[in-house]
Amino acid sequence: MSAESGAGRPEAPRPQRSAAGNVAFAAGVLLVLATAALGAFAAVALLGRAVDPGPLSGVVPDEGHHALIVGGIAAGGLTGLMLPVILFGMVRGNEDTPRVDPAAAARKVLAVLVFDLLLLIVSFLVAQLGWFLPAQVTAVVAVFAVGFSWMPLAMVPWERLGLGGGFGRPRGPSASHQAQ
Repeated sequence: MSAESGAGRPEAPRPQRSAAGNVAFAAGVLLVLATAALGAFAAVALLGRAVDPGPLSGVVPDEGHHALIVGGIAAGGLTGLMLPVILFGMVRGNEDTPRVDPAAAARKVLAVLVFDLLLLIVSFLVAQLGWFLPAQVTAVVAVFAVGFSWMPLAMVPWERLGLGGGFGRPRGPSASHQAQ
């Protein structure tokens, strides 16, 4: 008996992508990265206008502006990254990963926007440290606070609340046999 798992079993040949498939994949990756970068720039521009001469100028100290910039980069980048991925999921599918239906896509977009709101609230709260700390320290704290703000959400047992599903379960036609 061999120590390797799957020894003695013939390996199924992996399908090869065509050159057109590789080009389409590369174009999709570039599109997603471009929308993520543009989303980050757009969010930073909107937050900059809201803070400098805008309605938040009296609430956010000068030393806390960097924290809002960090939050804008995170929220805009996440939105720019996830929206094309969700839209691709609506039009692309196969037997292993079926297409995302419009209701599920709308729930995913809503979840991304709620998470963006969480990131902006965290960055706004960290920006308040600018009343006490220098700008550089506030920016470093903002990077860690915004970067790790998703950790409590990852620890919530969403499946027990009836809000999870789909992440750990197999998908496709054989999923009903494996779930039993």
